[in-house]
Amino acid sequence: MLTEACRGDSARIPRIPAARVIGMGPRHDRLRRAALVSAAVVMLLAGLAACAPEPGTGPSAGPSPTVEGPGASASATPEPSASPTPQAAIPDDCVGMLSEIVAAQLSGVPLNDPALGEPTGKQPDGSLVCVWRDPAADTTHLVTTISKMDRGPALEMLNQLADDLGFNCYTPDLGTRCEKTWPNVDYPVTDGRTLFWRDGILIDTRYSNLAPEGYTSAIVASLWG
Repeated sequence: MLTEACRGDSARIPRIPAARVIGMGPRHDRLRRAALVSAAVVMLLAGLAACAPEPGTGPSAGPSPTVEGPGASASATPEPSASPTPQAAIPDDCVGMLSEIVAAQLSGVPLNDPALGEPTGKQPDGSLVCVWRDPAADTTHLVTTISKMDRGPALEMLNQLADDLGFNCYTPDLGTRCEKTWPNVDYPVTDGRTLFWRDGILIDTRYSNLAPEGYTSAIVASLWG
């Protein structure tokens, strides 16, 4: 708060009274006036110093600027990004990657029956092939292949399925999923295919008349959950 001496638009220079020293001549009169002017300047400077605001308390003073944004610090030094998602591993067991609810829906269906005469289980390249099928069945089956595939080839393939074959694609669980169903050409059942890609791993499932609810989601949860 300003003191009484600081109120007003500006500090006023004190009025200098005329010299009235009896017995002094013009020279003394001039010296007297010079002394009074010097005293007035000193008083003015002192008054202005008294009215000056203290550091940090003036109208323009305010908090120091801060750097805004996620991970920003006052020194504007970027913080390291979050750790990448751990690389998932391709399972070794077709049953172990399923939840109990999904596995129960496949109860009684033969898994990787040698009579099928095709490669199943863990493959030399590290992929996993799971074939749920009774060799005596005409069409009922569920075949899942889990393999490594780089981002470029995977997205190119999924885009082609969406553009050329009408697959429905979306991005759940930090990955890309494409799926489609259609009527079997020989039997009154539904066929389909579901693919899920994430972090260099592709889950590709083809099925006919055998589609356990939550099957692909259970595998995704097992790999990345």
